[in-house]
Amino acid sequence: MKKIYTTLFLLTTLFYTKSYAQTPADFYSIINEVSEERIKADITTLANFGTRHTLSDTLSQSRGIGAARRWIFNEFQEIAKACEGCIEVSYQKNYHEPNGRRIVKPVWINNVVAIQKGTKYPNRFIIMSGDIDSRISDPTNYTDDSPGANDNASGMVGTIEAARVLSKYSFENSIIYAGLAGEEQGLYGGAGLAKHAQEQGWEIIGTLNNDMIGNIKGVDGVIDNRTFRIFSEPTPANESERARKSRRFYGGEVDGISRQLARYIHKTVQTYMPEMNPKMIYRLDRFGRGGHHRPFNDLGFAGVRIMEAHENYTQQHQDIRVENGIAYGDVVEAVDFGYAKKLTAVNAINLAALAWAPPALKELSIGGVVEASAKFKWTKTEDENIAGYKIYWRDTTSPTWDHSRFVGNIGETTLKGIVIDNFFFGMATVGKNGVESPVVFPNKVMR
Repeated sequence: MKKIYTTLFLLTTLFYTKSYAQTPADFYSIINEVSEERIKADITTLANFGTRHTLSDTLSQSRGIGAARRWIFNEFQEIAKACEGCIEVSYQKNYHEPNGRRIVKPVWINNVVAIQKGTKYPNRFIIMSGDIDSRISDPTNYTDDSPGANDNASGMVGTIEAARVLSKYSFENSIIYAGLAGEEQGLYGGAGLAKHAQEQGWEIIGTLNNDMIGNIKGVDGVIDNRTFRIFSEPTPANESERARKSRRFYGGEVDGISRQLARYIHKTVQTYMPEMNPKMIYRLDRFGRGGHHRPFNDLGFAGVRIMEAHENYTQQHQDIRVENGIAYGDVVEAVDFGYAKKLTAVNAINLAALAWAPPALKELSIGGVVEASAKFKWTKTEDENIAGYKIYWRDTTSPTWDHSRFVGNIGETTLKGIVIDNFFFGMATVGKNGVESPVVFPNKVMR
């Protein structure tokens, strides 16, 4: 009898760990399950492949991008085995001829893609990505050592670690854990996967591009192991001329889908990891530079870049050397593994929140011209797990949604006494599990 009770307890425990989020405890468990030791070991492994340059050796078992991507593939496979096949692992490939710039010989860009299918919305995806490749000073030098410990073994390993942790849970939406190649040659891996997503008709909730999440000492001497940056573009790159003209009269210059994703991450971190300092940067990427979220943005998908706050350029894209007393090179010794753990947890709780969240609204109408009220109307989402909808508003100069009101599971409402001229508004879908979708900015005007 004792054995039967023990079996029932284990089954109950297994069911709980695979169930939908019900309390904040689920998010705190995810944070605690991220392992600094595994992150350190895996970053060291990737750096020890010598170089992971996109054009480097693909046949060696111990050196080059071929060996590195096979190792990444196998790590995802091991995670899939541990969760009894909850993750599907594959390569997504794109062929490129020499282009006279950074691709100096024919090459296959091979992305590693691990998909954890959602139980209810398998065609809705949230993506976390890291870059497989590395480089030194000369972007076409594919033979010399380029360990790429921080840029970007840190982001790649964070993606693998997030998969290890989240594979223990079940989600209504799908999660993609991606290792993207060709970043240093021109964002080719991201472009390939974004195009594939478009061709397959995937509904992309958002892309979290992790590029350098392991450095705490900036070139300016600042040491900070709590602050990180979230880069996001203000409005979609492929928006229609009609949307652009409408914005001139109704506002929304900083309220595109990528900016809402950034705000979502900011709020989630402040809620569950208040010791961290998320810093939203109102820019697509660093000044004049790019990352693998950009190809998704180019096609109209929401995407942000999550990275360290204080970069050290002596450890990026540098030949390994000592010059004037300064050690150059992207080596393991310069990575802060505790910080990489924190930013991995930042990603993991946001992946979980978005994957547990109900669908965001497709259309939201707003009105209230010359009235002391703001009116809203929307088409309800048919889902028995939706508790209702929450209106958010903020001062037009505020970066975050500062006020909110839950209005229940209805299709229209009015906020009385709130003058529409003085605020920006949005709406989130709220699940019965308490998890919310990203805020949707109004996309129609009520006449």
